Amino acid sequence: MTDKPDLYLIHCHDLGDWLTTYGYPQIPSPNLDAFAATSVVFDRAFATAPLCTPARSSIFTGRLPHENGLMGLTHTGWTYRPDVPTLPEVVRSAGYHSALIGLQHEDLDARVLGFDEVHGLGFIPRALEVATLTERWLAENPDGAPFLLSIGMWEVHRPWPEEDYEPVDPASVRVPDYLPDNEHTRRDISQFYGAIRQMDEAFGRIVAAIDAHPRGRDAVIVFTTDHGVAFPRAKSTLYDSGVKVALMMRAPGTWGVVAGRSDGMVSHLDLLPTLADFAGAKAPDGLSGLVLLDKSGVVDPGDRRLFLEKTYHDRYDPIRAVRTSTAKYIRNFVDAPALPLPTDLELSQTRVGMDDAHLRPRPPEELYLLTDDPSELNNRVDDPSLSALREGLSRELDRHLRSTQDPVLAGAVAPPPAPVRGRRQ
Repeated sequence: MTDKPDLYLIHCHDLGDWLTTYGYPQIPSPNLDAFAATSVVFDRAFATAPLCTPARSSIFTGRLPHENGLMGLTHTGWTYRPDVPTLPEVVRSAGYHSALIGLQHEDLDARVLGFDEVHGLGFIPRALEVATLTERWLAENPDGAPFLLSIGMWEVHRPWPEEDYEPVDPASVRVPDYLPDNEHTRRDISQFYGAIRQMDEAFGRIVAAIDAHPRGRDAVIVFTTDHGVAFPRAKSTLYDSGVKVALMMRAPGTWGVVAGRSDGMVSHLDLLPTLADFAGAKAPDGLSGLVLLDKSGVVDPGDRRLFLEKTYHDRYDPIRAVRTSTAKYIRNFVDAPALPLPTDLELSQTRVGMDDAHLRPRPPEELYLLTDDPSELNNRVDDPSLSALREGLSRELDRHLRSTQDPVLAGAVAPPPAPVRGRRQ
């Protein structure tokens, strides 16, 4: 039995759960689908935030963005609080060596994130390039101390130019019910599918290289993404379309963990405790995450609440939410359009085919019954028959904000100083 398995955390951009294994037909993801068949697939996995830096901060610290310091994008000046340990630092205490290959988006300088090695300092490490770097690193490191390898790919972030990603037939794509079904959206999604195909190709090469490594079959492999897809009413929102993510884990073959699916509600906050447990390391005190998997199989997360947040994207937009297995309560802290679009979505093909209904004022509170309304299109906050539910979830959110000392309670959250050459924040 493997006591200290090598740990692989493979992560991509802006995917949500748009894979065939999650029920999206016609998406060209054969390698990820094959991996799913040998793994535990978490059907209800969520990011803590709907944009890159804050979402990734929770993966690597096990803490919410307002607790670890990354409440906005790092290239606008946000940095980790100095007392917050990161995943590579946590597993180092158990004798693990660590390396970053490809993408990170938690600091302008990847060398301060706690990794022993950093490969690929560029801001946009493309998937096929990352696969090549991974193959090379594994070939050069056949033995030695157990390691954590963080493997990050730029894909499937916008843009998706046809000269880089071959689109599929627009008629074959599925348009979710929160987007207009027209030629503009279908063309946009068809290009997105093309980017997924290339990311999937790179993922297949990475897994093949892991399996060829002398310890590869006894390793833990985790695949996930940062947050939801880059379409209006998804990325940059706290609807499930903005925070629901793919999450799969393949345990070492010697553990005897049965591949299958888990319907428990899980969070990116659970990744650090889980990987620390695999490594035999002590997770930092005060984490709310759970260990999702052990040598006996999937650990039932039970009935739990997930707390979601957004503070800054390309503008100040503080939103907080609590999600149960059947309902979601959202609180909007400032007046804004119902659906403010970040720049990449404002310039998208999908936006061309939209009207301006998303610019109407948004309500201060939102309440959705997820069993009846999984796309969260019908705000029930003013339904008198649901007043007890709204008040109960509102109180739960208030308790959470107070217990975690969320700065949004004190008023407007100030932005960080802008990055300046030669000065670290």
